[in-house]
Amino acid sequence: MSPQIDQLQATLSAHRTKLLAHPMYAQIKRIEDFQCFMEQHIFAVWDFMSLLKALQRALTCVEVPWSPKGSPVTRRFINEIVLGEETDLDKDGKVLSHFEMYLEAMQQIGADTLPIHQLTEWLSYGKPLDEALYQLEIREETRAFVRFTFETIDGGQLHKIAALFTFGREDLIPDMFIEILREMQGQGQSNIDKLLYYLERHIEVDGGDHGPISLKMMEEICGSDVVKWQEATDVSIQALEKRYALWNGVLAKLQA
Repeated sequence: MSPQIDQLQATLSAHRTKLLAHPMYAQIKRIEDFQCFMEQHIFAVWDFMSLLKALQRALTCVEVPWSPKGSPVTRRFINEIVLGEETDLDKDGKVLSHFEMYLEAMQQIGADTLPIHQLTEWLSYGKPLDEALYQLEIREETRAFVRFTFETIDGGQLHKIAALFTFGREDLIPDMFIEILREMQGQGQSNIDKLLYYLERHIEVDGGDHGPISLKMMEEICGSDVVKWQEATDVSIQALEKRYALWNGVLAKLQA
């Protein structure tokens, strides 16, 4: 990796450590806890896809007639990520996006999917995002998380969008969830296999493919531009802070 990547990751280290030590994780022990968690986290799963599409739109040609755009290497990076995130295989070999896998896992364990379905339906009818978020019965921290994502997208600065995608969204669900679910499964809990598969697949893909690809994408986008690297760092810190606040909201619901 480049010295810029090493420096950025070193700067984020304390923020990541704080995030991964959030007290919310210790509160998630039962199916009801996972339901509560997923009902807020689904919005982060959903807006991640918009981040991905913003990158695909900026880094590849999605217009007709087609013409080559940007670096072929970067085009390949982003298209590989899109392939995996938008059209992966679920535990039964069915083609689904990771968002759709997560929804199925929510339905299987009895989590409430009505708010996220309301959001996607309202947006398909042309309702503005801010208005739709305001009308949903979700935590304010969840609204703020999604707003930050779309403020970054709407800002149109590619290096900031890429930084949010790479350092604010990847590899932030710890392996402890996997162990909790495996223990539940060993105790005869039968309605968690889709969630377990989603988490295992998420960790496998991010660690094996998407994480390293995203870092290479950052190097391509920022190059040797000192200002871009600093702004990428600032956005990444904000993203981790927004995630911490999102977990605060989940923790408040768990404790309530």
